[in-house]
Amino acid sequence: MEKAERTQGRGIWGWTWRIGLGTLAMVVIAMLALAVNLIWFKPIFPRAFFDRVFITYALQDPELLTSLSILEQFGLRGHNARLTDASLAHEDRLFEQARRDYATLMSYDDERLSPQDRLSKAILAYWLERELEREPYRFHDYPVNQLYGLQNRIPSFLDSNHAITDRRSAEHYIARLEAVPVKFAQAMEGLLVREERGIIPPTFVIDKVLAEMRAFVAEPARENLLYTSFADKLRESQITADEHDVLLADVAQAIEQAVYPAYRDYIEYFSALRAKSTDDAGVWKLPDGERFYAMELRRQTTTDLTPDEVHRLGLAEVERIQAEMLAILEAEGYDATQGFTTLIEQVADDPRFYYPDTEAGREQILTDYRAIIEEVSAGLDDAFRLRPKAGVEVRRVPQFREQTSAGAYYNPPAMDGSRPGVFYANLYDIRATPKYGMRALAYHEAVPGHHFQIALQQEQRGLPLFRNMPLFTAYIEGWALYAERLAWELGFLEDPYDNLGRLQAELFRAVRLVVDTGIHAKRWTREQAIEYMAANTGMALSDVVAEIERYIVMPGQACAYKVGMMEILRLREEARAALGEDFDLRDFHDVVLTTGSAPLAILRQVVEDWIASKRTAAS
Repeated sequence: MEKAERTQGRGIWGWTWRIGLGTLAMVVIAMLALAVNLIWFKPIFPRAFFDRVFITYALQDPELLTSLSILEQFGLRGHNARLTDASLAHEDRLFEQARRDYATLMSYDDERLSPQDRLSKAILAYWLERELEREPYRFHDYPVNQLYGLQNRIPSFLDSNHAITDRRSAEHYIARLEAVPVKFAQAMEGLLVREERGIIPPTFVIDKVLAEMRAFVAEPARENLLYTSFADKLRESQITADEHDVLLADVAQAIEQAVYPAYRDYIEYFSALRAKSTDDAGVWKLPDGERFYAMELRRQTTTDLTPDEVHRLGLAEVERIQAEMLAILEAEGYDATQGFTTLIEQVADDPRFYYPDTEAGREQILTDYRAIIEEVSAGLDDAFRLRPKAGVEVRRVPQFREQTSAGAYYNPPAMDGSRPGVFYANLYDIRATPKYGMRALAYHEAVPGHHFQIALQQEQRGLPLFRNMPLFTAYIEGWALYAERLAWELGFLEDPYDNLGRLQAELFRAVRLVVDTGIHAKRWTREQAIEYMAANTGMALSDVVAEIERYIVMPGQACAYKVGMMEILRLREEARAALGEDFDLRDFHDVVLTTGSAPLAILRQVVEDWIASKRTAAS
């Protein structure tokens, strides 16, 4: 009996074991079949396809992966040793992939999709269509420019996004420094094609990037941002002190032997290219430039507005906003008969509105920005239910970039929570930060502007990964400009001068509609655009120059702010009128923020559907 029981036991166990193996094999086969389907064929589930599109793009962009910090939590870190491929062959592959993805996307039947999947399909289709529309004009830009060019983007990326926590991450940093010559050589392929086609930056752009690159390589390696940033992170890392000297020596060597030679090659190239450049600022000068600009304006605003329509809209908004500003100034005792330009210059020249032009004064600006953000964050319960989990910090724009950088910008948090959102303030020219303009800027870049919007979008779960990304400028910047007005409506700009600053910020965006279309469609010179913006905004001349030069290298992008803001505001008021007492501002903001970055026409449809559902529920 004992023997029989043992035999039977082995038989039962053996049978169970064989069943387990068979089940495991079936599971593995099923998973492999799903993986093959997901990677090489049309996925059965649309959501799987949406994520495949994002994943395949992201995996080809190691710099994006580092910025997002989504793989590190799974122990995947190899991408942090690489820079993103900038070759023409890689770009060819991306366009081909976009064509395949679009064809697959459109093969999904809308009638069989859930409402959320239909929305995702519409957003992704719009994005892919705009990418493919851009293909014939893929060389109609200036990859090396004073604002976001390759030459300043790499140091900024490594400073802001490459974390140093242990020996491996430090070695990855060094590997990236050593990869700079390859990246520069890849980008040179496209620069040579542009030169051959007559797509050459304006002379002032070349002069500015040459000055920037010469200053960059003139610094001793151990004083360069790439070294000092690494040293700062190294001190805060887990790496033992006795390893620091070796790693710092390796960084200095990589800067001297890899980074600087790559920059010197570019200095030599652009020094020779300068002779072929002109002062013409607009893209009208490029092959088929007028059609390219009209396309770019549509792409950036996600509307069908023509350059003439945008220009006229800008002129009308400039007139309206200036009238509101004059009314405030008159109420404060100014003589309105002197006209807008004179009065705004008087305000701009008043020393009471400026901090001391010292390092202590600049530090106080950062402190006061932090206080503004803390105050508004504590007073938004009546307007928002949703709040981002990620924090937001205020930092100074890296000094090597200050002269050519915008007045401020926002850097999103890491998706794994390892890095907060950052509001960067440009403190190069103290007169570019009048006290009465600080509130609106903080609301725009941080709370309830970009930080609320982008951090919340990243933190949403249950959506396709691409919908966690800030894809559409008109939505992104439209919300941030709307946030400035919202803060005023909620009572955060009680001082008339603070409200003057808010209106000046909105006026600045309205003027952009005029000068961007003026430069690229009406053939204004750089100097004409600077003169118009300076006369109609009251901004510091250093800011005006940086802004105009930004529009020259980013055609159409600056028009998205005001167009997006006006549409969000229009949608809100339509919802308020349609719903009456059932309108809740928190509900409206939930809808806009949870939809995430979307073309304005699609956002309108989402809001209209929400209005209809609310009315149905109330009836």
